[in-house]
This record gives sequence, structure tokens and C-alpha cells, in this order.
Amino acid sequence: MAEFDTSHVKNVVLLGHAGCGKTTLAECMLYEAGLITRRGSIAERNTIGDYHELEQERGNSIFSKLMHTKWRGYKINIIDTPGYDDFVGEVISALRVADTGVMLLNAVMGVEVGTDIIWDYTEQFKTPMIFAVNKLDEDNADFEKTIREAKAHFGGKVAVVQYPRQQGAGFHEIIDVLRMTMYKFKDTGGKPEKLPIPDDERERADELHKELIEAVASNDETLMEKYFDKGELDEDEMKSGLKKAMINHDLFPVFCLSAERNMGSGRLMGFIDNVCPSANEMPAQKTQGGQPLPCEAGGPACIFIFKTISEPHVGELSFFKVYSGTVQSGMELENESTGVTEKLNQLFSVEGNKRTNISELVAGDIGATLKLKNTHVNNTLHVKGKNYELPAIEFPPPNMSVAIETLKKGEEEKLSQALHQLKEEDPTLIVEVSQELKQTLIHCQGDMHLAVAKWKIEHLHKVEVKFVKPRIPYRETIRRMAEANYRHKKQSGGAGQFGEVFLRIEPWHEGMPDPHGLTVRGRDVHDLDWGGKLVYFNCIVGGAIDNRFQPSILKGVMEKMHTGPLTGSYVRDVRVSVYDGKMHPVDSNDISFKIAGLMAFKQAFQQADPQILEPVYQVDVLCPDDLTGAVMGDLQSRRAIVEGIDTQGHFQKVIAKVPLAEMDGYSSSLRSITQGRAKFTMRFYDYVAVPFDEQRRLIDDYSKTAKEELV
Repeated sequence: MAEFDTSHVKNVVLLGHAGCGKTTLAECMLYEAGLITRRGSIAERNTIGDYHELEQERGNSIFSKLMHTKWRGYKINIIDTPGYDDFVGEVISALRVADTGVMLLNAVMGVEVGTDIIWDYTEQFKTPMIFAVNKLDEDNADFEKTIREAKAHFGGKVAVVQYPRQQGAGFHEIIDVLRMTMYKFKDTGGKPEKLPIPDDERERADELHKELIEAVASNDETLMEKYFDKGELDEDEMKSGLKKAMINHDLFPVFCLSAERNMGSGRLMGFIDNVCPSANEMPAQKTQGGQPLPCEAGGPACIFIFKTISEPHVGELSFFKVYSGTVQSGMELENESTGVTEKLNQLFSVEGNKRTNISELVAGDIGATLKLKNTHVNNTLHVKGKNYELPAIEFPPPNMSVAIETLKKGEEEKLSQALHQLKEEDPTLIVEVSQELKQTLIHCQGDMHLAVAKWKIEHLHKVEVKFVKPRIPYRETIRRMAEANYRHKKQSGGAGQFGEVFLRIEPWHEGMPDPHGLTVRGRDVHDLDWGGKLVYFNCIVGGAIDNRFQPSILKGVMEKMHTGPLTGSYVRDVRVSVYDGKMHPVDSNDISFKIAGLMAFKQAFQQADPQILEPVYQVDVLCPDDLTGAVMGDLQSRRAIVEGIDTQGHFQKVIAKVPLAEMDGYSSSLRSITQGRAKFTMRFYDYVAVPFDEQRRLIDDYSKTAKEELV
């Protein structure tokens, strides 16, 4: 039987910009609950959360970690997440299964770019949120400024529950306006002394207490009536009102911390235990079909896989949340996506890198299992006879691409296996074997994300690799009409080869009239896989070329469009009209007309004012106001067209169109010029003409290496 029932399980995710103290807070929470007897530290590389060799080497969290503790009859699952936006996938998957978020704000830095980015996802999931202002013991800590910024960013729903009596080196007293108590800590932190609020703070505390009550009551008509009648709400009424407001995303309480000195974490744990919603108090998760799935231990068993990791000598560890029912070791569940039956041979509760065997988990709880045969992130497993499928986690598109190569020949298969494993563990990392560019590409969130992938490949899979600049998927097209003809003739004893083709090519655009002076006898419109169109007209009159050879001519044209005459890039948006030619009664065949069509198209293309097109992306950069000039200058050095600047809170969003060819190394550059205080996203915009000088350079480079192959 499960140790905790559904109503006594709480799932909390720790969020915030890098360096705000999430991992240190997690240590405090485990210590306060008695799970550990000594708090680890980042500096000493001995925290429960940052156990991975790479994290200890770099001194920051890279992966989300599941931990749990027991507090006053409740099981609290804690997920510590990384703060760098390169690892946003870890944050999103944790938010998907959490029932409460604790957003840490750095009292020195205030609301940072990473905080804003993460907040967008909390809004998407409607996760009940607590703000915890941390590092109040540091020089230049500014609680009031941090709260002003929080309200500017997240609205009037930000409600102060605690504030520091003093901040900086002398921070050791927190005034709690919910309990109307002052907590006084020893220099070593830990359990505080509870004292009356001092007279010199009474007026401020009373005012904030009143504001908090009004904020709670304003979201509940019954409580509002009681408040009007009594002028006050009791503790149970406040608890009920706070919980309801948090579930509805109507109120975000603010707490005070020094995680480094373990001041305030116990009170935060008490609030999570006493007020924050249990898993079964949150709105029921809906299936893809819109059917509510109540979080009840007695319901049909249904779990959702939100994360996988590969452990050496063990295999794949799958993390899941139980959304309905009770799962037990040995139970068989069906994968809704693949139809495969999976046996849960072992169930674990997880503490960083430590696993404990358990017999069962109830609805609302989070755990892990090993060696599922064909189950991945975003898969739903359920009892047979049901067809539940829970909505998939939507991960953000990549912001950076590189090509990867092995340093030693013959290790390509090992690299392929390593990349497959990386994809399984990290859905934000996309691997593409590009036939067009003849490269294996990794698409990721940024340079730190890429560095982690390289470390895993080399240290865990023992394959030495290098990253190279990916080739750019240019396109070729034409700007005016041209005509050409080509005769293919080959005699080598016996039957020969003969085919002659006359054709006209024109730039294609939607709605253009039929070709002037030609009679269209047949037309084919091809939506090209690489974008744009090929429109092919058969304009032969008088039987100069049999219709049976038209597919061969088209095949030759299409073959040349796969390797354009200028740079070998794909050709797009061309109309081809075949209007004349010659045949031989014996020597004409398919191969002859394919070659004649290819060469006629090539010659006409080169006479039709050919143009190279390059992919251009819209790039949005979110940065502090004082860094806007540096960001714009760097973009303009990359041939960017800056289209505008929007204000987003106290950040500026620079909007620009940038050629993909100029985005190489941008993640590192932006991090360098902003000290990690900016974030960018990019998405494909369009293909546009490259400048004349750039076109000439690309053609010259290609002509040095290209080798034409004719069959």
C-alpha cells in the first residue's frame, strides 16, 4: 500500500534565472525536513541536485532533478530546474507535472530575462506560483525594487506575504504579514525565533496585511462578504482563499529567503504544506479528446512520461507522473502511441542520483521506472481497455544549428547511436541528416546546450567529434525569360542516342498568363519539397517530339533543379515550356531526351539573369534597456535589417531580419556582449536575393569545387 494518499502529495518545481539559488534552496528544503543531516553547497560540489559530473565541473545546473521529502504528513516532490534558457526543455517538462511553482528572484538583480522567459511557460500551464526573493543577505540587495519589477512584469496579482526588516549583511529578520509574526534567525540560520512585530514596523505590516486580505477576498465573493462583515478573515478562511486564488492564477504570494544561510526555507515549506494545492485539488487533466481524467487513486491507472535519462550500466530511466489510479510494480500498461504493452518491473522514488524501490504510487505522485521497451517522452501508458492520451509537451523550436563530424573515420555508426540516445533524453535537441547539405546537423537552443551534447558524446559514448559551420540551404531562381535548345547525339556502334529539345524558361509567379506565342497542350504543376514551384508546359505541335518522351524531359529538368547551375542549390519558382525538338526513329529514347532536357534547361537558366536566394530569419532579442545599443550594433554587423524595438516590461525587444549565413556563433556573441542577460529566438521568414558581391563570391567558390556528372 502506498505510504501517502493522493490528497497528501504535493509537486513543486523550483524555477528562476541562473544563479538565483534554486539548488541551494532545494538543499535547505531537504535539510529542514530532516532528509539530510548536512546541507551541501555548489562551491563544495556536494549538493543532492547537482550530482552530475558535468554540473560539478561547470558549477551550475544543467538537468532537472527529482527529489522528495516528507513534511508534516505530506510528501513533497521537488523538481530543481536549470536556469539557463539553453535548457528550457528541462523547465517545460517539469512544469508539465508540477502543481506549484516557486519562482526565485535574485534580490540583487531583480527580475531577469530568464525569469521573464520561464514566466511565459507558467502562464501557459497556469501553474500556481510563489515568488521567493532570495539573496536578501547580499550587498546591494533591494527587496522593494525587486517587488516593483515583479509587479511591473507580472501584474497586481503579486502579493507580499513577507518582507525583510533589514537587508544586506544584517539580514536576519523576516516580517510575515499573513501570520503577523516576525521571524528572527541566528547567524547560522535554521529554525527562527517567533516574535511580535516591532512597533516601528507595525504600521507597514498592518497595511500589507490589509492589502493581502483584500487581494484574497477580491477573488472570492463569499470571503469578500465575510471581510465586509468582520473587517478580517481568520486563518482557515485565508488558507482557503489563498489556495483558490493560486489555483486560478489570481494571486502570487511573495516570501523572503537567504537560501545560502538557510533563512526562510522552513516557513516556505510550511506554506507549501499548509496552503498550496495537492495534486487532486488541481483541475483534472484532460485527455486529447477533451475528457477530464480525475486525479483519484481508485481510478483507471494512467501515467505520463515527462523525462528520460540514460544511466551507465543500467539503461533508460523513465520519469512519470501518475494522473489516475494506482500503479504497482509488475503492472502491465499499454502505450497509447505505439500499442506496445509495457511491464513496470520496478518502481522508484528518486533523490537526485539515488533510487529507492517502492511497491506502488498513487494518482498525483511522481516516480520512475527502468527499461521500458518502446516508450518515450510524451507517451501515455494506461490500463488495457482504455484509450487515454494526454496532451504532449510542446517544446520550443531550436535557435542554433551546427554540423557534426567524427574525428576518426569509421565511427559514423557510433555517432549515429550516440545522437539517437541524446534525442531520447532531450526533445529540444533535433538531429537531421540533411540530404541537401550532405551534413548531419544538430539543432539546439544555444552554445551551452551544444557544449553539453558534445560532452555527452565524447565522455559517455567515447566518440571524438568536431562541430563545423553548417552549409547554407541557398536557392536559385531566374529574373527574366530565356530560350535554349540542346541536341544530344551519341553513336557508338549499333543503336545510338538522339534527342533535341527547344524550351523557354520564365520566372514563375501566381496568376501569370500562359506563355506568349505558344500553344499549351499539357501542363504539370509541381509543389517542390524545398519550397516554390515548377510549372511544366508541353507546347509541342506537329508531333516534333512524341508525348511519351515528355516525362523524360521533365525528369532531366527536375534533375538539374536539384543541383542548380550556380551553386548546386535547389532551383525554385520556374516555368518551363517545351515547344520544339527533333526525334530519330531508331536512336531516340528516354535517356536521350532526359539529357537534352537537362542541358537545355541549364543553358537557358544561365541566360535568364539567374539569382541566388538566401534564407532570412526573424530574430527577436530580449535584453535590458542599457544593452539595446550593443545588441543592435552586433546585429547590423551581420547584415541585419532592424525593423523595430518593442518594450516588454523593463526589457527591450529588438526585432530584426537576419540572413541565416550571418547567424553562426550568434548565441555565444550575444551571451558575451550582454553577460548572459539577453535571450533570442529565431524563426524562418523568407528567401531573399543575396547582394551582388555575395552572389559572385558564392558562384566562384562553387565553380572551384563543383564537378558536373552526366549519365
